[in-house]
Amino acid sequence: MTKVAVATTSQLAADAASEIASYGGNAVDCALAAALLAMNTEPGVCAMAGSAYVTIWAPGADPVTIDGNTAIPGLGLHDDESGQGAVRVTMDYGGGITTLVGSGSVAVPGTLAAIERAWQLYGQARWPELLAPAIAATRDGFALSSACHYYLGYSGESVFGRSDDGFFSVHTSDRSLRESGSLIVIPHLAESLSAIAADGARVFYEGHLAQAMTTHVRESGGVLTAADLSRYEVIERPSLTVNVGSWCIASNPPPAIGGSVLAAMLLACADMPQQEWNSESLLRLINVQRAVLDFRKHQLDLADDIGASAAQLLETARSGQLLTEWMSSSTVHTSAVDDSGMACAVTASSGYGSGEMPAGTGLWLNNCLGEIELNRRGLEAGPPGARLPSNMAPSVARREGTVIAVGSPGADRITTALHQFFIHHLQMELRLEDAIAHPRVHVDTSGEAERLMAEPGLDLPDVGIPVQVTSRLNMYFGGVGAARFDSRSGFEVAVDPRREGGIFVSDG
Repeated sequence: MTKVAVATTSQLAADAASEIASYGGNAVDCALAAALLAMNTEPGVCAMAGSAYVTIWAPGADPVTIDGNTAIPGLGLHDDESGQGAVRVTMDYGGGITTLVGSGSVAVPGTLAAIERAWQLYGQARWPELLAPAIAATRDGFALSSACHYYLGYSGESVFGRSDDGFFSVHTSDRSLRESGSLIVIPHLAESLSAIAADGARVFYEGHLAQAMTTHVRESGGVLTAADLSRYEVIERPSLTVNVGSWCIASNPPPAIGGSVLAAMLLACADMPQQEWNSESLLRLINVQRAVLDFRKHQLDLADDIGASAAQLLETARSGQLLTEWMSSSTVHTSAVDDSGMACAVTASSGYGSGEMPAGTGLWLNNCLGEIELNRRGLEAGPPGARLPSNMAPSVARREGTVIAVGSPGADRITTALHQFFIHHLQMELRLEDAIAHPRVHVDTSGEAERLMAEPGLDLPDVGIPVQVTSRLNMYFGGVGAARFDSRSGFEVAVDPRREGGIFVSDG
């Protein structure tokens, strides 16, 4: 039987992977089952009707990324019907964010299509087996995680008060948020998952669930149509690869942004000395972040041809010109490897959540069209069917005899968290657990002026911008989860102390 190691969002999700491994599932099966459970048991933080990317590197093959990102809705509608049905909401979450919610913020979901395609191409378990742990958890109830409780403390009323089924699944009858650890049952969700287990993703994109979603959105002012769902297609792309020393790292290719940003950061730091951080090396890292994120903000985010713009960014990073030339959103992740050398990394997001839950489905819809800081083109972002921007960067690193699956939630901190993990583990050769737990920095470019966010324990240099140091390791800086298989030493797996997480490693 194949032996598997998994790092994921919760122990409940890790237990789902364990169950699938007992059926003979491989790394892909286990990753998908854990991801399905996580996205359906993390209310507010993630939901299945959103976006996902799956990066898979099978032994002896080239790495592939399956694009299940959200798409722009509105097929079959007149141009004057777009840009409607969204509500602007400001929350104190994360130091203050403004986003658009409501039916007008809902993009065409791709997560389930990507999960199904990955299973069809690489899975060994049966499809209903992958859904069974999520069905059981949503039917019997699951504990409200501290991460969900934290986010819902800011968004419970303003975002998730838009649906009675959704709102009262996480709030009491007096409208107070349920305590962390409370048993949560989302009405109708187990039934929807059971229908998907029986009939596949087809019921979500063409059956009664599709009809419920499109009717709800259209009747409340949004533009998601039946044609948007029935014509949605996942896209399989060769992963974007970059070499760092003896390692080859595969991640999310354009038109997603996350993989290109991560690759540019890795290339620009590839010649850093293999040593612990000091003030000089930290200054190099911070300047690389500033340069890459500045390029992203002013070029990638608004580029008509993201592929060409990303290629330009990578070329400047490879040539060493990056620092001189360019210096001027909520997710869950699962990583899995097995002893055949198969690796799978799955990252999924529903944005901040639209707050919309079509009656009788238990399905919270995404607000990916309304993520202003990411989708800077707004509600009329482009032609229906075009993919929306994404930070997600599920990655696999490989060298002779060793493979690592890794990724992180954390909006625009995804790439900086992974960048620092790869430096710590691949270049400085820290153990997986220590590489993930090491203090991080992040250059915040979301406001009018840059600021450096940092965790305690670093010898910070003078960077010429405002610096804010947190009191301890903070989930703001992401939640890296990684699983590694080495043909000589076996499995190593670790999750981030900044967030709740769960691990599973096969016995033997």
